[in-house]
Amino acid sequence: MTGADVLLLALGAVAVGAGALVVATRHLVRAGLWLVVCLGALAGDYLVLTAELVAWVQVLIYVGAVVVLLLFAVMLTRAPIGPSDDLDRPGWAAALVGGGSGLGLAVLLIDAFRWSRVDLPAAGTAERIGEQVFRSWVLPFEVLSVLLLAALVGAIVLSRPDIGSRSADAAQPADEGGRP
Repeated sequence: MTGADVLLLALGAVAVGAGALVVATRHLVRAGLWLVVCLGALAGDYLVLTAELVAWVQVLIYVGAVVVLLLFAVMLTRAPIGPSDDLDRPGWAAALVGGGSGLGLAVLLIDAFRWSRVDLPAAGTAERIGEQVFRSWVLPFEVLSVLLLAALVGAIVLSRPDIGSRSADAAQPADEGGRP
């Protein structure tokens, strides 16, 4: 076992542990921060596997954009951040569904491949990935950016109840005292 194998296993253990804490914590902001740790450990795994471009995309897109968008959405909508007893439910049903799904997928994969060897295509380069992104995938990226912008504007509108009330107050006539 080489040093790269040990580092890969250690980062994998950090990613699995942080992923478990993402779904186990009762605080939403802490779950977002554990998600940062999990995605950072995955980026480290990609670096160990010498996929530097994928590692930087992981850091820039997922850690830098998705998690920040999640935290901003939580802060802008004034969602409950801490635990709430009226919304919490026992976790045994979710554990049962998750375990059953995982077991079903494992059986499906083992049955489909039967431990056979699959030939992989040649390794991609940054140039080939760039050609694919800017030729075939430009429109989906633009649509996604518009969707994220609309979600952010919607979160701002939902978090500020005074935005819609200004027009309603201006339409009502004032009484004798000058008050609406």
